[in-house]
Amino acid sequence: MSHHVLLYLPILFILGVPPKDVHLTSLIQTHQTVMGAVGEEVNFSCLLTESKDVLQVTWQKILPDVDKNVATYNTFGQRVDPDFRDKVKFKVTGLQNSSIVISSVTEQDEGCYLCLFNTYPEGAFKGRTCLQVCELHEPILHVRGSNSSEESLVSCSVTARPAPTVTLTVTQQHLYFSHYSTVTVTNANNTLTVTKTAVLSGLHGDGTQVGCAVRVPSGPQKEVFMNITEVKPKSADGFDEAECFTLSVVLSVMACSCVAAVGILMFLLKHKKESFTCDEKGGFHLENSF
Repeated sequence: MSHHVLLYLPILFILGVPPKDVHLTSLIQTHQTVMGAVGEEVNFSCLLTESKDVLQVTWQKILPDVDKNVATYNTFGQRVDPDFRDKVKFKVTGLQNSSIVISSVTEQDEGCYLCLFNTYPEGAFKGRTCLQVCELHEPILHVRGSNSSEESLVSCSVTARPAPTVTLTVTQQHLYFSHYSTVTVTNANNTLTVTKTAVLSGLHGDGTQVGCAVRVPSGPQKEVFMNITEVKPKSADGFDEAECFTLSVVLSVMACSCVAAVGILMFLLKHKKESFTCDEKGGFHLENSF
């Protein structure tokens, strides 16, 4: 390495500025897209597949106005930009292979990043990888009866970003889902709430377990399960048999109480009478009796 290159190297390290001649090349092996879940960590890595006289490796984030330096590494050591010190750290430090870790991923971390292998005299060889942030909340599974004792309505709802896939499952092979329907709602924060509903058929009073698996593309998966012992059929007015019996008992008791109260009131009114009596002084006073 020539003397003037050695002088140039600390300037690169201090300023974090790559040479002007930048080549986006297939010599850099990297992932074009990396998925990262909110709150988790993601790894970016770049490998220079041909041996070059590399002076420094620079990581940048592409912004609308400028490519902002994130971290640099050379033979003098490593440096993380102050704006990223609580967010980014090196995982692999090398002049032919470099890797960084972004921790506690948020929506603000989403975007494209560059790795630049700064060489002399050829300039910088650049690789590009983009972070797509995904968000996946816990699914909500719900089971309710239908008009038939052999069917149940199963629904699963989840909020995520990007659009999640929702899969309903059942343990017994003789049970099956049909009449699927899916409703998707876009929320104000750009997340999507997806609700899938299906009819579970083949129930004959047997218990079973239904499940719901949700995931986002190239991202994590979450599952929830529910045991079904026996789901009472719904009547035409929307109540199951137990609910109808309970309601009829309550209404009967209320009706009997009202009739008894009215009867007592009528009895009191019918037998109430007023009479006047004469006292010893010849005066009268009113006397109520039953």
